[in-house]
Amino acid sequence: MRKVALLIETSNAYARGLLQGIIAYLREHRTWSVHLAEHGRGDTPPAWLARWDGDGVIARIENRAIAQALAGLKMPIIDVSAARLLPKLPWFETDDEAIARLAAEHFMERGFKNFAFCGNPQFDWSNWRGGYFEKVVRTAKHPFFTYQPPAAGSGDEDADVEHIGAWISSLPKPVGIMACYDFRGRQVLDACRRRAIAVPDEVAVIGVDNDELLCNLSDPPMSSVVPNVHRTGYRAAELLDRLMAGEKSRSEAHFIEPLGIATRQSTDVLAIEDANLVRAIRFIRERACTGISVKDVLRAAPQSRRILESRFKKLLGRTPHEEILRVQLDRAKMLLAETELSMSQIAERSGFTHVEYFSAVFKREAGSPPSRYRAANRRRQGKAVAGGNVIG
Repeated sequence: MRKVALLIETSNAYARGLLQGIIAYLREHRTWSVHLAEHGRGDTPPAWLARWDGDGVIARIENRAIAQALAGLKMPIIDVSAARLLPKLPWFETDDEAIARLAAEHFMERGFKNFAFCGNPQFDWSNWRGGYFEKVVRTAKHPFFTYQPPAAGSGDEDADVEHIGAWISSLPKPVGIMACYDFRGRQVLDACRRRAIAVPDEVAVIGVDNDELLCNLSDPPMSSVVPNVHRTGYRAAELLDRLMAGEKSRSEAHFIEPLGIATRQSTDVLAIEDANLVRAIRFIRERACTGISVKDVLRAAPQSRRILESRFKKLLGRTPHEEILRVQLDRAKMLLAETELSMSQIAERSGFTHVEYFSAVFKREAGSPPSRYRAANRRRQGKAVAGGNVIG
């Protein structure tokens, strides 16, 4: 029985998701003797690590002391931190470009013209997300603004919220703000509440990680991008197993795409002046998986088909038919990743009449057959993501 150390904190949702993925791999393949000690994100190396005689390590290498301690070990090590303090190790990280793109598209689909990013420059993943978010927004030719925290850092959360509030007050409204992670997002919402800034009508806020405790305790409840941390942990364990069996370790990055967006009240708005277009978009998002057509949309929001398609293309960059299909496929992806339903059941619940047509469309749009997508994104724990949104 191989002995594996897990240097992963249990104090936040992201890290716990990694551990759940590792557990899922162990249940399906083989049993390790796992050593999971009490460990915090900024902690110094545990005393037992220097004399540990194990076979492998999966670690969130968040500081140089931990990096130095692990660098001396003669065994396979997988890094699951964005800090990248031991660049020769294989590492797993969320796909921050995909996360930023999802957040930007979420706001654009709601008609926002002003965008902002509230990050924390001390973290690589925050800088990456901010950079990618800005790229998507500027490519679409929208105004973009970035929060700059005080150079020294106050160390006082109350002062931080006040500083963020002053920045938000200076932004044009309405504005969609992406926070680098859920904790920062909650600070943004606190700042809005203190200054009586209406959320989501004046400021819409989206975080990252879908930490349900933070998101649901926020006022109003906060939307969040859902990373597939379960799969990240699963694949990290899978690679460690291969390395312990003799496969050569390589310095390579593995970026895991997010699952979707958990939409809550903080972004539940359409910042669009055209009331008829708002009705059409809401109708599609609520009814797409019942098998509607563009004719049904026109009955719900009467206008000429040509005008409807022109307005959809201008706002979303898609036709009404393409928007219906997008919502259906998002629903299908959730069901494939989160359930054990058969292909015919998934097709039906996603609004497709025939499973053969569903399979052909899914392969064309997603780049792989539904069965392959399910195998690559299997996730047996957590909440379900439907139509880009989490049910729960």
